[in-house]
Amino acid sequence: MNVHSPAAANKYRIDVQPLEGRVTATRGGVVLASSTNAMVMHETRLPATVYFPPEDVRAELGAQTELQTFCPFKGTASYRDLTFDGEVIANAVWCYDIALPESRDIQGHIGFMSAAGATIDTGENTLDGGNDGNISGPLVDWLLRSASYLKTPEEFTAAMAEKMMDQGVAVSRIGVLIWSLHPQIVGKNYVWDKARGNVDTMAPSHELFDAPEFINSPLHYVYKGLGGVRQKLDDANFENSFPVMQDFKDRGATDYVAMPLPFSDGSINVLTMTSDHPDGFTTANLGLIFECVSVIGRFYEVFSQKENAQTLLETYLGQRTGARVLGGDIRRGDGDDIDAAIMFCDLRGSTRLEEKLGRAAYIQLLNQFFETTSNIVQSHGGEVLKFIGDAILAVFPADDGAQSACDQALQSARDIVAQLNAERTENKTNNCECSIGIAFGQVTYGNVGSKERLDFTVIGRAANVAARLADYGKTVGQNIVASCDTARGKFTDHVDLGPVSLHNVASPVDCFAVDLTGGMVRASMHPTGS
Repeated sequence: MNVHSPAAANKYRIDVQPLEGRVTATRGGVVLASSTNAMVMHETRLPATVYFPPEDVRAELGAQTELQTFCPFKGTASYRDLTFDGEVIANAVWCYDIALPESRDIQGHIGFMSAAGATIDTGENTLDGGNDGNISGPLVDWLLRSASYLKTPEEFTAAMAEKMMDQGVAVSRIGVLIWSLHPQIVGKNYVWDKARGNVDTMAPSHELFDAPEFINSPLHYVYKGLGGVRQKLDDANFENSFPVMQDFKDRGATDYVAMPLPFSDGSINVLTMTSDHPDGFTTANLGLIFECVSVIGRFYEVFSQKENAQTLLETYLGQRTGARVLGGDIRRGDGDDIDAAIMFCDLRGSTRLEEKLGRAAYIQLLNQFFETTSNIVQSHGGEVLKFIGDAILAVFPADDGAQSACDQALQSARDIVAQLNAERTENKTNNCECSIGIAFGQVTYGNVGSKERLDFTVIGRAANVAARLADYGKTVGQNIVASCDTARGKFTDHVDLGPVSLHNVASPVDCFAVDLTGGMVRASMHPTGS
């Protein structure tokens, strides 16, 4: 009997046929399986695969292993080890315990992996070679030629949906869940809906992993590496395997599939599709997507890596500095000379606080201090350039003029002290007090360091003076001390503190102390150093 594969075509095909007579699988002359009810599956671009009924398998098989793989028209395959001549061959056989409609005839049947070393004697059956059909059309052409020009994952998702429909895929909704490296969100979920014609982007927080609606969802099932999900929603024997399935069914969906979207680093993202066509997805539909999913995944991986790089740079360097590094300022010495107001804000009594509170409570307090100061600095147009121990270094570039930069820095300082005072009043266990120094001048804003380890920072007299003024404020009991050149004429009734000698600053610095109402107060002493 000649058992033919489907004719080559530009659509993905799958075909299951019974084999006549006895078919036997052996290894080294030992029979692993022998049956008169074996089946053969032909699948596009794959060799013919023989499946044996489980009752006709004689090999010693172990329990199910952790490995699972997913096929959108066969289902989720489970694997078992095979023991032969005392040797355990890992994941040597597979089985679709619950096969999808296109492959129902092989449900529960056993297939042998190449690692099992099985020789299949098909008896009176002659099998064709693999089906060498080619998949082409609007989706494939677009992925090869035009998709790389799209700049955002939203644009890519919308265009992908249009190309799927152009190729006859009856898709009504697409969801793409991509995990992120972000301190606040767990990832991005891009959802295209045919009725609305647009892409909505959701950014769930890390609490997603504890949310029951996620834990009991196909997304979690795929994310955990358990394979994929396929469910015919209009089936007379519809079983609500996940709560969300009933929601899709109520909205008119007839078919649902969720499949892994793997990245090159091994992370498992998720692609979901629903159809509202009376017949749902065809084998050709799902075969097309299954063939293209690795390429689709690479596009999302590129988008994700770019976004992750931007997020990490902004998280560790700040938005302005992160953008400069991402824009190519990555060599030692790259940078600009800029005019800027520099703020150095130091937590007072940090050693005493750590001893009093303990390490865990102190770190929590320190994080709250950093969050308060950072939010205020950013709200006034500045950028926290770095955290140095229990202090922050912030820069206010004079993009809109020196006066504006100094005003932003001074107002940030007043707001920080006021906010810390309010938090201390509200929470008696919060003992955060700060000492702030502000100076203005020309600094070099760029990369310094070794060849392998760079730091993007500000270098210049103003940065050094700001840090020393913060130290000086501690000695005279003032929260905010600024160099007189930061006033820039804004304050007309202040009293200068006069020239103050600061540690490692060559010449004395004229400075003043700032109260929360915006006036000036005279310091009680003028030490020669700090």
